[in-house]
Amino acid sequence: MKSFLLCFFILIASVNSFSQNTNLYNPASDAKSEIKNLIQKAKAEHKFVLLQGGGNWCKWCIEFHRFCKADKQIDSIIDANFIWYHLNYSKENKNEDLFKKYGYPQRFGFPVFVILDEKGNRIHTQNSEYLEDGKSSYDKNKIISFLNNWSPSAVDPKNFN
Repeated sequence: MKSFLLCFFILIASVNSFSQNTNLYNPASDAKSEIKNLIQKAKAEHKFVLLQGGGNWCKWCIEFHRFCKADKQIDSIIDANFIWYHLNYSKENKNEDLFKKYGYPQRFGFPVFVILDEKGNRIHTQNSEYLEDGKSSYDKNKIISFLNNWSPSAVDPKNFN
């Protein structure tokens, strides 16, 4: 009986963990309005907006989020420099106007990353393939390099005088 209960609780915890991770993207959200608000917040906090295009259907999208949150160094780089938003692309809502506005980044597959400056201008689009470890997850050093190279301080002209 104890082993049954243990298995039951492990199963419930696994399902709960998976369901939390698969709700990163909200097809019903007003992404245009939310991104507008995030740009204002990013400006006030001297950060950029990191859009992660994808959907709850995308295992690589879920894995990127899990990987970054599980690594304290990556998570702190994101928190210090970016407002992170999961821009939905699914059969329920493709957010076609926004993906068009940002230069059709979906051409790279998913997830795809778009960095907006404090004015909402797209300054970079990142194909996630170049951040992978070649197996089933991501490469820590590649992600850190990507984030650091597109942080507000990295592109600040004052740092190049």
